[in-house]
Amino acid sequence: MPEESVPSPQDPDLVLYEVDEDGVAVVTLNRPERRNAWSIPMERRFFALLDEAAHDPAIRVVIVTGSGKAFCPGMDVERLEQNARPGQSLNLRARVPMYSRRDMPKPMIAAVNGACAGIGLVQALVCDVRFAARGARFTTAFTRRGLAGEYNLPYVLPRVVGLENALDLLLSGRIFDADEAKDLGLVSRVVEPEDLLGAARAYARDIARNCSPRAMAVVRHQVYGDLDRGFTDALARSYSAMEYFAGSPDFREGVASFVEKREPKFEGLPSDFDPAEATRDAFLPY
Repeated sequence: MPEESVPSPQDPDLVLYEVDEDGVAVVTLNRPERRNAWSIPMERRFFALLDEAAHDPAIRVVIVTGSGKAFCPGMDVERLEQNARPGQSLNLRARVPMYSRRDMPKPMIAAVNGACAGIGLVQALVCDVRFAARGARFTTAFTRRGLAGEYNLPYVLPRVVGLENALDLLLSGRIFDADEAKDLGLVSRVVEPEDLLGAARAYARDIARNCSPRAMAVVRHQVYGDLDRGFTDALARSYSAMEYFAGSPDFREGVASFVEKREPKFEGLPSDFDPAEATRDAFLPY
């Protein structure tokens, strides 16, 4: 198919990329004429930009949002029709279309400005913190398209909203709004549409200015890695991380800035930083 052969660098307008002076990158899905419906060229461009942000020391936080009045209502209908034909294979995809939370070492913030469904909901849930515009509507959608839970959503969703709520949303594919999403714990903030991106930027800039990029990378690594571990294993990893940061330049700067009542001056995250180093030598002090 022609669509499959188009590499993301040739489609810069499908996903926009903006970086401010605080190191906050805004990644914007940009097919407003299709309500930002997901396509393979968009997917390639999106993941290429996330990879760029992950390895750029100047980037400290990433915001994901949509242009116009939608976030992403799911796969483009033309692609859905193609996938519905017998004999289709997912092996044709360039990569797994869910950017793993464990692959991105930097905080990701979703600013859900409108319709968020299917693979669009998956991308919102990959983010660490989610803001939603009041009136935005969500749905898993899969069962209403004759599909099972895709892209690991049946694993992720119960860990966000609990088992029964996840089953409700996955089985019914029903539509729910931003206020219910907050009640369920799927988003943490609901703001007026005109304030959405400003609120997400303010949050992102605060942590970009005041939080250690290394510490944030290790915290994310701990939280997501410990989801699959028992209490004792997680505790041992925590002691390892404590020892890793004890006496470190970031810890010294964090204490000095607190005592001196000034903003900290943490270094950016090196492109080769591996947060697993902080927990590799897990131990218990008894």
